[in-house]
Amino acid sequence: MTANSILGSFYLNLLCFVVAIVLIFFHGHCFPFEEQRRNLYNPFTVSSFSYSKTELKPYDWRYIRVDVPPWFSSMSIALDTDVDLDPESIKKVPTSRLPMICLREGSPPLPDVYNTSLTGFVLDPISNGSFGDVHGLQNAELCYPLLKHTFMVLTNEQIPPGVWYWGLFNGIGPMRTQSKMINRGPVYSFRGNVSVEGCATPMMLGQYCNQTVDPLSCADSYNLTEDLSDTKSYNQTAENVVFCRSSDGSSCHGDNEPKIYSLDVVGVAEQLTITMQNVRSNEITSSIVTGTGSGFTFVCYARHGAIPLANLHDYSTNISENPLVIRSPKIGRWYISVHLVNLANAIGAVEDVNVKVCYSLDWAVLQCPENKAGLKCTWERYMLQTVLRKNPSDPFEAYYLPITEKVLSDSANFPLDALLSNSSYEGDLDVSWTYFLLDIPFGAAGGNLHIRLTSDVKMNYEIYAKYGGLPSLDSWDYYYANTTSSSNGSMFFKLYDSNDEMVSLYILYVRGGTWSFGLRHMHLNPSESSSKNQTTMSISLERCPRKCSSHGLCHSVVDASGLTLYSYCYCDRNHGGFDCSVEIVSHRGHIWQSICLIASNAAAVLPAYWSLHQKAFAEWVLFMSSGISSGLYHACDVGTWCPLPFHVLQFMDFWLSFMAVVSTFIYLADIDEVSKRTIHTIVAIITALMAETGPTRWQVIKGWLHNLIKKLVKRFRWGFLLAALTALAMAAISWTLESSESYWIWHSVWHVSIYTSSFLFLYSKANAVDGDDDGGRPDRNYVLTRQNSLLRGE
Repeated sequence: MTANSILGSFYLNLLCFVVAIVLIFFHGHCFPFEEQRRNLYNPFTVSSFSYSKTELKPYDWRYIRVDVPPWFSSMSIALDTDVDLDPESIKKVPTSRLPMICLREGSPPLPDVYNTSLTGFVLDPISNGSFGDVHGLQNAELCYPLLKHTFMVLTNEQIPPGVWYWGLFNGIGPMRTQSKMINRGPVYSFRGNVSVEGCATPMMLGQYCNQTVDPLSCADSYNLTEDLSDTKSYNQTAENVVFCRSSDGSSCHGDNEPKIYSLDVVGVAEQLTITMQNVRSNEITSSIVTGTGSGFTFVCYARHGAIPLANLHDYSTNISENPLVIRSPKIGRWYISVHLVNLANAIGAVEDVNVKVCYSLDWAVLQCPENKAGLKCTWERYMLQTVLRKNPSDPFEAYYLPITEKVLSDSANFPLDALLSNSSYEGDLDVSWTYFLLDIPFGAAGGNLHIRLTSDVKMNYEIYAKYGGLPSLDSWDYYYANTTSSSNGSMFFKLYDSNDEMVSLYILYVRGGTWSFGLRHMHLNPSESSSKNQTTMSISLERCPRKCSSHGLCHSVVDASGLTLYSYCYCDRNHGGFDCSVEIVSHRGHIWQSICLIASNAAAVLPAYWSLHQKAFAEWVLFMSSGISSGLYHACDVGTWCPLPFHVLQFMDFWLSFMAVVSTFIYLADIDEVSKRTIHTIVAIITALMAETGPTRWQVIKGWLHNLIKKLVKRFRWGFLLAALTALAMAAISWTLESSESYWIWHSVWHVSIYTSSFLFLYSKANAVDGDDDGGRPDRNYVLTRQNSLLRGE
């Protein structure tokens, strides 16, 4: 018994020693692998940008560019603003005053292209769920009210990789680009951070990098170009079709276990076809119902640039019965998700529902030879070369010409008839397509692409545009069929001056990358192609559409990231809109505004007459000069007549009107001549400094008026004094009520009120009484020294 106890103790100690060695081994070797595995699944920060406090003045905006790589997992944005609007008050604020945030893929958002409605605007507060159904934001955008605190995380299941733009707007509408005499309204500020998280390997995707993606590539041993079963159906040769099979030969997964694949389409392709072959089970049972030969159904989802979901995808099909066919697939990475549906289990005919199902995926990419297009590769396709315009003040401006010997053109317009395809799509349809491809620089996403066709006779062309692939009747981004059927009215598409002989259209803030334009036209007979009728085409990249309609100037600035140059129109006082084509002030309204702003200065005659009557010649000069200079300034401002440079008239208007108001109160004060001269000199210097730093800052003027009112003397004609104070209050009220829309009427009221109040203040002072301690009435005959300064901006 003792020996057995000793032996058992020995074996127990030996067992503990072995366990300790095993634990030490796994701790030193297995745990690092687990740590590496966890690091493989954990996302890391690809980029992070912080933006310091930035102010948004009324009708101001900022763009933020974010580059999202293909292996990203999520993009997050955090914004802190001083916007204090609750959901109820947001509904009451007009869009012209509402701060908002917009998101668009590929190029900057432009929410006010059309003033009929705010397409894409969502009144609900922004959140992560707001972008659950984001789809095709290169042709649209989403806008939300700007909140005090905003934090969002967008995953690679919601948005594809590429270039994304956030836009922050303090009010939108046609007046956003209108030049204004004044620009008053709430000023908001924001600061924020934008971060992009990524996965350590492109084989793992998802917000948490926990979804495995199997790449579909053509291994040499699996290139099945010798199998011409599909190419014969397309009437093609093997050189035009890349026919491949998954490199491992088979994929297996269980029920409710989707498999995700990635496939890269390099270059322009006509068609992508994915088929499923050799569907089989790893456990053969005698009770399998073979409705489709296997008893299982596979649903295939495809999406360009992002992981497809059952409720968010580009294409889908029951791939166990029919192949997935994608006509004119976009260039780039496609994601394929295969979901297994156990139909046999649903009818109770399979005993083991955990069976693994294996299959092989075959795919064929149809690519035509160079300069050819179409399923039969019989249509013409031309690559356009970029010709930069020799104007350093307009960067990224260029026009495009076809690379071919069929036409020779040194100008932006090239003849079209010699380039058209002469073969139809089907034998019974006399229709052909001709394609033109071009590349837009990614830094020029803030430019506008202009397409123009002109002909001597009625044109029978339909224009289709698509980003990243060839357009067709079933797949396009923008189109123009005729004057009554086009994409006009949709976001970022604008049609100008189009009729039967001319078509002129713009793609606004065009996305950087490859664009394709397809012309659908009737098949030309040789006799028709030799006709003398000439049709010319031009494609150009312009900074501002239609050169701001000749009603403004084109300005170019860089976004907050410094990577994209975008342009906008700075319109005149009567026009607005992104292209200055919206008439905000009519011709008749302009005349009435001009009359009110200029003629209202005639009220300066009242105080000038009283000053002359009292022989206060200095005040008379001030009031007359103030009225005349203000009238000339507003005449120049509205575009009537500019006898002097605008900034000189602007300064004279502010300086003389303020000096006239101050002189009124100095006149009312019972002080000696020396004090008056001293006060006038000090005020002249201070007003000149105010004109230099900001002539229309009411806060500064209000402070000076408060100090000047204290200098009023005790002896007045109180009725006139109260009337003067009322007129002055009216002037102050009209000043505060001025806005960009009502400036002309309230500023005219201000003219009348301020001059009327000066007249009443002058008349309200009673005559001096003998025996007063103030030494009698001072002499008002003194001369002011002229001060030269700068401008006033009312």
